[in-house]
Amino acid sequence: MRSSQTRSEFSREAFAFLDSLERLSTLDGVTSALEEALARFGVESFIVTGLPTRDQAFDDHVIASRWPPEFFMLYVENDYARFDPLAERSIHSHMPFEWSADSYRSNADPRVAEIMERSADFGLKHGYVVPIHGPNGYEGCVSMAGSELRISARAKAAIHLIALYAFDRMRKMRGQRSEKKSPLTTREREVLAWAAKGKSASQISQALRISKRTVDEHTQTAARKLGAANRTQAVAIALRDRIIDA
Repeated sequence: MRSSQTRSEFSREAFAFLDSLERLSTLDGVTSALEEALARFGVESFIVTGLPTRDQAFDDHVIASRWPPEFFMLYVENDYARFDPLAERSIHSHMPFEWSADSYRSNADPRVAEIMERSADFGLKHGYVVPIHGPNGYEGCVSMAGSELRISARAKAAIHLIALYAFDRMRKMRGQRSEKKSPLTTREREVLAWAAKGKSASQISQALRISKRTVDEHTQTAARKLGAANRTQAVAIALRDRIIDA
């Protein structure tokens, strides 16, 4: 992002994104457009999500994610949403806020310190969160991060607008997506479920009594269907969309 950009230039970028939403008909399309728009401001990772109550799973509420897949899996497996200080602050804040992982290193709650330390390990060191509050209360947030994210005051208004419109469009599309049948076969789901438990292809082949080559083929096919680049990302997407259970 160029530090010399003016407020009007940021505004043009924001409204160009809003115009593009009218031409996008899929959740993946909106997610990619949001990724491109936020990258212009230095954002490297983001997640669009609601927050669960005590008896709900975090990944049920994720609408779109561009977190590192390994971090997403770690976050879900360790139930970090229960102790995430950014999630807690989002609930009580009506205005966007910045954060730094370093500021939580000495937190009195060791679980909070652990979450932020793990975030930093995956490049989520500095961030900006836009809480979403509707007429009936809290709805969710768009949380953005990067290894060296620094957002100027002139850029914040544009990012706020982009986040609000993206959240609204994605939330509507999520309902349509959740009604669709899983694109994976039973065997493909089984392979990813074992992979989610940390099993190698050889271990999965033994557990399912099929060849390692067949395991690899199922994994590659599942990844292609889910739009994933590799096995790890395929598992993360399958967990996020509740195609498999953790």
